[in-house]
Amino acid sequence: MFDDKPRWNRRMARYMKKRLAELRLDEVSDPRDARGLRWRLPVVLSTLVVAMMAGAKSLLDVERLTTEISAPLLRLLSIPRRLPDTTARNILCGLDPTQIRARLYAEVRAAHRRKALEPQDLPFGVATMDGKGTALPSCDDLYAQRQTAAGPLVGVLRTMTAALVSSRAKPCLDASPIPALTNEMGHFPTALDELCAAYGHLDLFRLLTYDSGACSRANAAYVRSKRLDYLFALKGTQPTLETEAKRLLAGRAPGHADAWSEDVRNGHVVVRRVYLTEEMAGYDDWDHLATVLRVESETRDARGHRIAHDERYFIASLARHELRDAQWLTVTRLHWGVENNVHNTLDTVFMEDDHPWIEADPKGALIVALLRRLAFNLMLFFRCVTQRSEDRRAMPWAHLVHAVWLALVRTAADDLRSTPVRATTVAPA
Repeated sequence: MFDDKPRWNRRMARYMKKRLAELRLDEVSDPRDARGLRWRLPVVLSTLVVAMMAGAKSLLDVERLTTEISAPLLRLLSIPRRLPDTTARNILCGLDPTQIRARLYAEVRAAHRRKALEPQDLPFGVATMDGKGTALPSCDDLYAQRQTAAGPLVGVLRTMTAALVSSRAKPCLDASPIPALTNEMGHFPTALDELCAAYGHLDLFRLLTYDSGACSRANAAYVRSKRLDYLFALKGTQPTLETEAKRLLAGRAPGHADAWSEDVRNGHVVVRRVYLTEEMAGYDDWDHLATVLRVESETRDARGHRIAHDERYFIASLARHELRDAQWLTVTRLHWGVENNVHNTLDTVFMEDDHPWIEADPKGALIVALLRRLAFNLMLFFRCVTQRSEDRRAMPWAHLVHAVWLALVRTAADDLRSTPVRATTVAPA
């Protein structure tokens, strides 16, 4: 779409230069001996992030890319020469994941200062959390948990992702490593503590959503102790609540929905309806429970025949009057933003599950995953915030990644020069 245009190349190059500086990669501690270093750590990290933006699927891809980037871009991005894959791997495996997460926080805070995180169509921000696991042929019982007792070794690197789904870009806020000895339910309070410590003073979000994997009275109370509200998916893990919610809401007919929406996808019509009740406020010692929701999704073909139907239940501490009925439906749709917008993109575009880059060292794999989220956010902000036209904001991810690669390898010195301002002639009055 914009591949060969000097203006596009210049814009992308300057965007990368400016936004990479906001990551403050120079604040990451270098574990190496200072004597005889040939690569500065911030240069290595920024090179890896740029390569991820351009679609690199391995450290060898990064090495190849650094031989293909045009000379003007190498100078602009301060990349001195080819980055050997072994050098990059050794550096990554020695880093502290906490410090890389701090760069993710710095990236989001910079976006907040630019007013790039304002909520869309809602009166306050909404954050969503969800777990993600990546299989590795290794484990250390710290960052990666052993999954097999016999046969080939399989470990799973698990993180708890947080995303700001109320903003246009829906960036990743954090990726908290889940220790091998616990699970999502048990790690939830720690991940929430870390999220609040990073962003609590910014007032980025008021409502926190999670699926049924963290739905418990203790976790709900912990959210409220942070002066936040929760919206949790409700399933069989809370049978008493689920049974009562179904008794109150399951019998409501479509004509009695509190709000509904209709979308067309691939020639099919998808209708979503939300049904709300406050009759369960404080039910079963859930003193903070205020609103219960049933969300119905129905898909029909071009002839109007139903081809799919689904319904889900949610519980929330937020009073019903805090949102309009249509906004409650919006919030439940945004709840899936962390899975659809973050995890799905990381798996299908960045190929995270298939290409973790480092497989034999779980901590190294975690460092790569965190850097990948830095690159993911940079792409998101460019696509959803920097771009002004709706067509460009709707650019497919594959096209955007390819366009970044083309900008890296094709940008010439003339492309980086500012376009001269045209003189304007004012007609005499």
